[in-house]
Amino acid sequence: MPFTPFHFGPGFLISLTFLSFIDIPTFLIASVIIDLEPFLVLVFHLNCPLHGFFHSFLGGFLVAALFAVIMSKIRKNFTRLIIFFKIEQSFSFKKILFSSICAIFLHILLDSPIYLDIRPFFPFEFNPFYRNTVMPGLISYLICVWCFIGAILVYLFRLFQHKIKIRKLSI
Repeated sequence: MPFTPFHFGPGFLISLTFLSFIDIPTFLIASVIIDLEPFLVLVFHLNCPLHGFFHSFLGGFLVAALFAVIMSKIRKNFTRLIIFFKIEQSFSFKKILFSSICAIFLHILLDSPIYLDIRPFFPFEFNPFYRNTVMPGLISYLICVWCFIGAILVYLFRLFQHKIKIRKLSI
């Protein structure tokens, strides 16, 4: 799913469901950040696979670690946005690193059944998840769409909980 918003569906659902373990901004950005690789390949007409090294668990881990360091420096800038959406969440480097790794690995797992050029276990040249039919792609897209719908429901539930909490505090 090169640079598509589909990866946000699972990102929203997982981060909203596991607020105490997952940092929302980190998880959402990390869930799409490795799609910079196919974007750059297309834009600069590079002679390499769309889904190269960074779409492997090894490459993804390196991106996740680097992104976690960067995110830990700029994470406080996202606090206003989190508060705007009425989400209460603390953050730490450990939570940011965990979120980054999980999101990128999830991205790789969602893309691996669809694209032949992905080598999730680089340096090995095989993709055990790839299926040469339409179904894996359809299933991956449906998972992403249903996760987005689920995320909206979880968010509305959390928003309702927040309103009840505010109401109790004002009594």
